Amino acid sequence: MTAETGKIVRNASVVAGATLLSRILGFVRDLIVAFALGAGMPADAFFVAFRIPNLLRRLFGEGSLTMAFVPVFSRVRREQGEEAAFEMARSALVWLLIVLGGITLLAVVFAKPLVLMIAPGFDRNPELMSLTVELVRLCFPYVIFICGVALCMGILNSMGHFLAPALAPCALNVALIGSALVGYFTGNSVALFMAWGVLIGGVLQWMLQQPYLKRLGLNWRGRHSLDNPGVKRMGSLMLPTVLGAAVYQINVALGTLLASFLPVGSVSYLYYSDRLVQFPLGIFGIAVGTAALPSLSALWVEGKQREFADTLKQTVGLTLFISLPAMAGLISLAHPLIELLFERGAFDAGAVTATAQALMAYGVGLPFIAMSRPLVSAFYAQEDTKTPVKVAILCLIVNVGAGYFLMQHIAHVGLALAVSISSMLNCLLLATIVWFRTKVSPLPCLSVFKSLFLSALIGAGAWYTSAYDILWFVLIPVWIVIYAAGSLVLKSDDARMLMGALRRGKG
Repeated sequence: MTAETGKIVRNASVVAGATLLSRILGFVRDLIVAFALGAGMPADAFFVAFRIPNLLRRLFGEGSLTMAFVPVFSRVRREQGEEAAFEMARSALVWLLIVLGGITLLAVVFAKPLVLMIAPGFDRNPELMSLTVELVRLCFPYVIFICGVALCMGILNSMGHFLAPALAPCALNVALIGSALVGYFTGNSVALFMAWGVLIGGVLQWMLQQPYLKRLGLNWRGRHSLDNPGVKRMGSLMLPTVLGAAVYQINVALGTLLASFLPVGSVSYLYYSDRLVQFPLGIFGIAVGTAALPSLSALWVEGKQREFADTLKQTVGLTLFISLPAMAGLISLAHPLIELLFERGAFDAGAVTATAQALMAYGVGLPFIAMSRPLVSAFYAQEDTKTPVKVAILCLIVNVGAGYFLMQHIAHVGLALAVSISSMLNCLLLATIVWFRTKVSPLPCLSVFKSLFLSALIGAGAWYTSAYDILWFVLIPVWIVIYAAGSLVLKSDDARMLMGALRRGKG
């Protein structure tokens, strides 16, 4: 195990823990919002108003900005020193304030046309339209703060700190929970209070990063330049990443579009099953990708190509070590899991079966989606943001084509399976290109075979017990222990690497 791989494991553990806390708070937030806001006109107005800045966050913030910033910041810091890197960071912040400040001003002035683009049907209800426009004007400045947080995340991650950026979403969840409850119990407009909560959440996320940045030596009042070469390089790298984020959003929209031609309920079956797949992906897949980017960037800048390839290989192995048993569990326990979580009220036994079928189809692609995270990070570390986007566009075409063909035969399950097929292709293409560039396969075949064998073993056991009421649930920790113990018995490099890195992290 390389030193950088051990660092990635420890950092990924920090990100995963914070992400798990955020997901739990997000679930609580959904419960509180459902209680306080309900599902009427104010709820529709708030969700549309929040969707607009949230979409810009996904396009320009977390993924695109951080991915483009980290490799350039790492290179400047390595070649020109820390003060030059901080100057680049300050210059990037000035540009963010200029660009996003201008966009926010336009959004506030033209809030109504903006709402008409997102929800044209609201025009038939003047009261709903008026409320949504007011909420957009309150929510939209959130974009400035969250993109600033993405910049802070890039700086902190590059310098080895992962906790504060990973905890940032918790601050938003707390702000939304608090604002919803205050609005409800004071008898005021919950939607209006939650719009203020969005803005407060953005400020809190920004403030959470500042003590850690100060501790690392960054002062925002220092030298900056609108003509900074690092920022120019970051901007050129960022354009393809924005396109890549847009491709993902288009993928989701086209999937929904195709599902709309299927029997009623198909969109919902896909939505609920996808939410379950996204849970392990959000906790483990994204965590490993986030932790891997700074380490891979540093190795590439230092010219350590062999260590870069070895670290990537071990990171991919670790990702599969976690995602393969997750896949086995989701596929084997799909039906009882959906039954436990959703079967109540209007969600009947037929909906359970249909959603479970979609979950199984999505589950097949889970390891490939997870594995693509560190592979994409490898390209970004090399300051190549175009190749992953080209591959993503090709896979988008395959996803739509396969989805259209398969839905004729197996309805909504075909759309879920098409996502898994396109994810496999995406992963295969990225891995092949990396292999050609580094002359080292990014796939640790022996470790993967061990993980696959053990995952199949516990998957078969879980499948067999899935018909026995509560027994399937009670045995989940047992399958985890069997997988971990079996990995150690088979001397899995990934298991030993994970345990060793976590031990050093505790020490």
